Formats: sequence, C-alpha cells, structure tokens
Amino acid sequence: MLGLAGSAGVAATLALVTAPAPAGSAAPATRTRVRPLRAAPAPAAGDAPHGNTTTLTHRAVPSGDGPFKRLVTGPGWGRTVRTELAPAGRQRAGQAVPLASFVQFTDLHLVDVQHPLRYEYLRAETASAWRPQEALSVAGAVSLVERVNALSGGPATGTALSCVVTTGDNTDNNSRAELEWFVQVMSGGRITPDTGEPLLYEGVQDSGLRDYWQPDSDVRDRDKNVGYPKLDGYLRAAVRQVTSPGLKLPWYATVGNHDALPGGCFAAADARGFFADFAVGDRKLMTLSRDRAAQLWRAVDQGLDPEGARFKELLRTERRRMRVVTPDPRRAPVTPREYVRTLAGPHALGHGPAGHGYTEANAEDGTLYYTFRISEDVMGYSLDTTRRDGHYKGRVGAAQLRWLKRKLAEHDDSYALVFSHHTSTTTPEGGTELLALLRETPHVVAWVNGHSHRNRITPHDTFWEVSTASHIDFPQLARTLELVDNKDGTLSLFTTLIESAAPHRTDFTDLSQTGLASLYRELAFNAPGTRRGLEGDEEDRNTELLLRKP
Repeated sequence: MLGLAGSAGVAATLALVTAPAPAGSAAPATRTRVRPLRAAPAPAAGDAPHGNTTTLTHRAVPSGDGPFKRLVTGPGWGRTVRTELAPAGRQRAGQAVPLASFVQFTDLHLVDVQHPLRYEYLRAETASAWRPQEALSVAGAVSLVERVNALSGGPATGTALSCVVTTGDNTDNNSRAELEWFVQVMSGGRITPDTGEPLLYEGVQDSGLRDYWQPDSDVRDRDKNVGYPKLDGYLRAAVRQVTSPGLKLPWYATVGNHDALPGGCFAAADARGFFADFAVGDRKLMTLSRDRAAQLWRAVDQGLDPEGARFKELLRTERRRMRVVTPDPRRAPVTPREYVRTLAGPHALGHGPAGHGYTEANAEDGTLYYTFRISEDVMGYSLDTTRRDGHYKGRVGAAQLRWLKRKLAEHDDSYALVFSHHTSTTTPEGGTELLALLRETPHVVAWVNGHSHRNRITPHDTFWEVSTASHIDFPQLARTLELVDNKDGTLSLFTTLIESAAPHRTDFTDLSQTGLASLYRELAFNAPGTRRGLEGDEEDRNTELLLRKP
C-alpha cells in the first residue's frame, strides 16, 4: 500500500543534511543517511548552555539546601532505545534515511494574569488554578522560540527542521488578548502582556492577600514562607513589553480546552452572555472561603457543572467582595470563527502557512481540524478534542472520526502523524474509537499530544503515543521528533526534549526579558503544590522508538 518516495535511488555520496522543504510542498528527491550529531562539550558547573543544545547534554537541576532551590546547569538525559514494537537492527544507523524532522510545542498557557474570569482562589484545591510564575509566561515562550531558532537541525539526524506544531492550550483563558500574544510570540513582534490600565498590574499579586506571592511587598505571604524572594519592580517588569523574533520555521496550531473554553472547562462562551460580559467587565474575585472553593472545584473536577451555572451564581453572589479593576474588551472570549480568522490575519503569517493549518472553510463551519504535509513522505492530521459543551477532558465526535478515517485513506501513500491536545487516557468519549482507528491504519506512525503536562511515551500495538510536558510547569519542555526509514523493514522515531534558551542560573536583580525567562523556570520549579516527576521516566524523554514498516 505504501509506495513512499525516498525508499530507493539514494545517491551513493550524500551530504550531511538536506535543504528544508517549504511547508506544504514536496521535499527534495535526494536524502541524507542518518548521522548523529556530535554532542556539544559540557559547560562548566553552574553555567547555562547556549546555541544548538538540547537535554541530551544539559538541563536545569536544583541546587542548595534551603526550601527555595536555585537552578544550575546539570547533566543531560541520554537516549533510550525502545523496541516494544520492533527490533533494533545493528546496521540501521549506517543506512537509515530521514523522512521528517519537526518540533512540538504544547501547553504554553500564555496567561493574562489580570483576567476577571480566572479562579486563582481555587489554588488550595488545585495547583493549576494559580502558579507563582505565570505572569512571566510570555517571556518564557519567547525564549523557547529563541531556542528553536538556534537549532541547526534535528538533534538525532541533523536533518533540517520543517515546522513547529502546537498541541493545544496555547493560551489559558479563551481570551482575544492571549490569542494575539500567542500569534506574536510564534510569528514575531512586540508583545505587552498586560490588559486593563496600561502598565498597571491589577491582580492577585498586589492584593496584599497572603494566599499569593506578593513580590513587591513586605507581606509575609505563604510563598515567601517557603523561600520566595521579595523582588522590587517584579510586577512592573512582568507587564512590560517584550519582543519575539518569531519562529524561523512554518508553524501549525492545534486547539486545546484552555484555548476554547472559559476557565478551560466551562461551555464555550458566545460573543454575548454572562461569561463574555464578566470577562470584559470591572470586577475580579480574588478570595473565597475554603468551603465554597472546595465545592466549586468538586463540581468542576467531576463534570457536575459543564455549563458553569454554579460558577456564574458564585460570581453573582460574591460581587460585593470583588476588587474593582479596569475593564478591557480585549479580554473577550474567542469563538471558533474568531480563532481561525486571527490565525489567518496578515500579522500572524510569519513563515506561514496562511492560517497555520486552518482555512476559511474551518471558520465557516466551526470545525477546528485539518490535514497538512510535514514532508514529502509524511502527512499531519490536527484534531480538535475539546468539548464545546464543557469539561477539561477530551472528546472525539463521530463526525470527526469519519473525517479522519476518510483523510487517512486518501493519503495512504504517506506516513501519518496525528496531533491532538488530549491523550488516550484523557479522552473518555471517542478515545477508544480513535485508538482503534489508528491501530487499524497501517501507515499511522504516532499520535502526538499534551494536556497532561507530563512526558509519557506509550506503545499501541502498531504506533507510538508521544505525550509531552507543558511549558508552564517545571521542567518547561518542548520536543523535537525525527522520523527515519532504517532500510531494514523498520522505522525509527527519535524524540528529543528541549528547554528554552534562558540561562539556568538566575539573578534576582536581572528583570530584563532574558532574566525574566530564567526566573520563569526557577519559580516554576519551586511552586508550592506543583507535581513532581513531570519529566517522566527515562523511556519517556529522549528516545529512539522502533516500529515496523507497513
């Protein structure tokens, strides 16, 4: 069934790397054999790596004995060969031919930390409700773009990278402002991560409440009690303009529940209605009794309030206790049509493609799934696993499954990589059917996703599921993926984790854009209540995943 280009006629003498193919066009006919790049020399202890480095050689590690750990540069993670789906032939490295090389971003969670619909007061119930580092999410994401731009090729093969693919939760509050910040981070531009009154922070971190880190204040809050510093000028710096160079590669977007739903879990808001009005309004709730917070979180976690009726009632009854803030129409929710058309705007183009995978047809019919070509031999399929009727767990409806089955059949002469936000274990509706479809489709190589904020790689009989950690919770990672034909009846999918370009070592007096990006990582490591082990086990990180050719 698969008559894949590049399986024959490779020249006897081959260059080290091929030239990149434009997104959506055919790749060059000649290919290189796989030659692993020489590892960069290790930096001196405590120094931050620069340039073309990955977690194969260096990574951020904690140092010190106090409750607040400082980060320094430590040894990288090696590459683990996984053979659950196919054996590893001894000659494969010398004869393998690259088929595709790209980067995955997931769960950037670019946050408008002053947004009225945020529920920071649920922090005691779930650490994801509020994170001490989240005001620096834009600076951190720009630093990740800088890291990708510094890569000279795929870390395993040296092959030129073709694109970056996001797998959802690019934003946090289903907000127009956040979507614009995401576009500018990815495509380039000046971003002021601030809403409401310009250059005036109006959120929980200048409230004087001990439940949140008050960086510019002498208040002994719960975070300072575990070593968080006082940083004069932090909030002013956090809402200051930053500049993104934009990716030097084409990029494609996939939607996640935080991109599509208020709070990432309530039924999608219309252009008008309670959530839309509250989002752009002048009130923000910052504190709540422990009992009411527990009740609200229980309803959210168990899916008892998908349309947000209890949340709306809470906001109505607590209005007198809210802080008055500056209203801002940029905080309005984003509909599917607005989402697509924002990505299609001329300011969003960058290195393309126009719409970043989505078309005007997606805007008109509200379907946020599409196909795209990663290379001559590899097709990508971006899915929409969000539940528009509410809940943070995933769903794949029957219509989308029929569409995917049809598209996979149309491109059965190309290997298939499927992208979604949710994982196989977080998609209770349609997930089983999706797994069955992928298993019965021989040319499917991998299902690439995020959502769980944890690295995990799972074999599924005939393909691999690659789940990647977020870029908001430590260890703040993205991943490169490289597919090669081993010319022995097997394929290899190389996965390599990357950090942002920000130095590992921080300086509390450095509130520059780069200094904030470093601080973003260190604050994330120390965040009270944060889950440990999100980097996954050895077999979930830097890997070579073997599978049989169909």
